[in-house]
Amino acid sequence: MKKLTCTLLAASLAGTFTASALAADYTFKFQSSDPAGDKNFQVQQAWAERVEKMSAGRIDIDLLPVGSVVKHTETLNAIKLGILDGHITATSYFSGKDPAFGLIGNTVGAWSDTTQLLQYVNYGGGYQLMTELYAPYGVKFIGGSTTGVESFVSKVPVNGVADLKGLKLRAPEGLVQQVFAAAGASPVNLPGSEVFTGLSKGVIDAADYTVFSTNQKAGMNDVATHPVQPGFHSLPLIDISMSQKKWDKLPADLQEILTTSVRDFAYDMTTQLKIADQQAVKEAQANPDITIHNWSDEERKKFREIAREQWKVFAKKSPNAEKVYQSVTKFLEDNALL
Repeated sequence: MKKLTCTLLAASLAGTFTASALAADYTFKFQSSDPAGDKNFQVQQAWAERVEKMSAGRIDIDLLPVGSVVKHTETLNAIKLGILDGHITATSYFSGKDPAFGLIGNTVGAWSDTTQLLQYVNYGGGYQLMTELYAPYGVKFIGGSTTGVESFVSKVPVNGVADLKGLKLRAPEGLVQQVFAAAGASPVNLPGSEVFTGLSKGVIDAADYTVFSTNQKAGMNDVATHPVQPGFHSLPLIDISMSQKKWDKLPADLQEILTTSVRDFAYDMTTQLKIADQQAVKEAQANPDITIHNWSDEERKKFREIAREQWKVFAKKSPNAEKVYQSVTKFLEDNALL
């Protein structure tokens, strides 16, 4: 009798577990804005794998590299239409939909350290603002990260704002170009994939591109031997977001796992890239042909003052952009970061 009872109990528990597991099986297709071989994508993949383990297999995220399903500028619409379930991307890519995304996605000259941006996102109003901005698209902002203050790639010495005058540089459209133009430079439209060739052939003399370690690995510093490090201009917001409808169907514990995992991802991403940058700087310093330039506090302040005026101009482009401007500047002022 005992043996039969145990057998029936085991069968009952097994049936319950199987039914529960099937009911709680959530598979999502996310697209990254980074290519498969990039360090950023590798850290993102590790996040997806960690979410699966943390949820005991109840969440399975299929993370695809940039361009796998749609262009990197189209993931917001793709989530809204149900083509994708989520994305890991640079928020500024959607500035064509609303300038607010360009302003919050890369408030040029605002942040001098990754912890400042993450503090704003998690505790300074950024999370609430991103939630509001994404709501009309049916997209849930799970959380934000960043990479690192981007290095500046240059073929000529650039030691301060005065050296930007007339400099032919690659910069993304929108606020970044606007700020550099106001500083006296001559911005050029060029896809990121063509930066190396542009520098090699003399199409451009400098570039706003990405973090030092990625530039070093790509050979940028070999053709543009006067990088500025630490960077002085760009620190992008990277967001992990998904369909609001699919988020709402998740049980509370899985929502909490995703939210917590993104904060861990942000720490993982910024720490790993910082370590990689430190190693890349040592490698570059060992090369007698490369000269690293570090702007003085005075020059950084000059650039920020120019950038701040352009934030005001950019804020006038939409009501949401004005909200971003008010939110970011209030945070910076409250924390004595201006």
